[in-house]
Amino acid sequence: MVTSRDVARLAGVSQATVSRVLRGGANVSQETYERVRRALAEVGYVPNQAARTMRTKRTGRIGVVTARLTNPFYPELLDSLTAELDAAEYRTVLWNSEGPGEESAVEAIRQRAVDAVIFTTATARSRPLLEAMEKGAPVVLVNRGVAGMPVDQVTSDNEGGAAAVAEYFARHGRTRVAVLGGLQDASTGVERKRGFVRAARRLGLDLPNDFLVTGEFSHEDGRAAMQALLDRDDPPTAVFCANDLIAFGAADAARSAGVRIPDDVWLVGFDDIEMARWSAYDLTTVRQEIRLLARAAVDLALTRIAEPRRPVESRVLACELIVRGSTGNAPAS
Repeated sequence: MVTSRDVARLAGVSQATVSRVLRGGANVSQETYERVRRALAEVGYVPNQAARTMRTKRTGRIGVVTARLTNPFYPELLDSLTAELDAAEYRTVLWNSEGPGEESAVEAIRQRAVDAVIFTTATARSRPLLEAMEKGAPVVLVNRGVAGMPVDQVTSDNEGGAAAVAEYFARHGRTRVAVLGGLQDASTGVERKRGFVRAARRLGLDLPNDFLVTGEFSHEDGRAAMQALLDRDDPPTAVFCANDLIAFGAADAARSAGVRIPDDVWLVGFDDIEMARWSAYDLTTVRQEIRLLARAAVDLALTRIAEPRRPVESRVLACELIVRGSTGNAPAS
């Protein structure tokens, strides 16, 4: 039977380093992490889950609460989370937050059916999440955070990424702008709108109040909002969308109206999901590093399991503006 000692020998590292990689890669350099992962694949290492459960008195399972799997961002995040959990020898239990999913996740913690739960779509109004927090349950928030909530959280720099879009518009003379925002009870929607608006006001961009549109993070809402903007006598010359799915809807509305992207209007999204790279959209967008979000979330969950009384931690990961054809490939800086 292949052991972690065999993996360590092949990778040229200590057995402790292999163990850290299997637990999510905390305190391991990217180069070492990748070398160990290649060694794991080469020798066909299979974790002995039963042995670990007996040794640690833990279930070896971590729950993930997600929603709206029709939004391609969440399957991409879920794929990265399950890959990181699998590498750490944990199995994933999935719940949909729409319906009783959140309550089932909290009940699973209470019954010790899982060792921790990672929430991807948290809001401050989530009663099961508040209940779990009050009981000190091992919970991690990823993608969406909740300000002031004393639980481990990992998010992207939503405000900074959105502000970079406003600055980009200003540099290239796109001064009449609009925002198609997302849910305003979700941190992603609030922070992206706030970051853009603050930067736009500071830069003197023309951003009328009725060009600040909020709605669902959906193709349908993006299409409807963009159509309303294009029906005006004074439509915007650039539009920032709070996620890529909204931007896809906006692009489809522009095509239906005979409005040319980027000649007539620039369009920018947020997330950089795989579809943003498709030639049909060729979308300029703010990239969240989904793989790094997932890795940080799993690392926080595993650390919380090992050290339940440690202070809570919040991590904010940098974003990057990715320029493509929906803004004419104008340079980012």
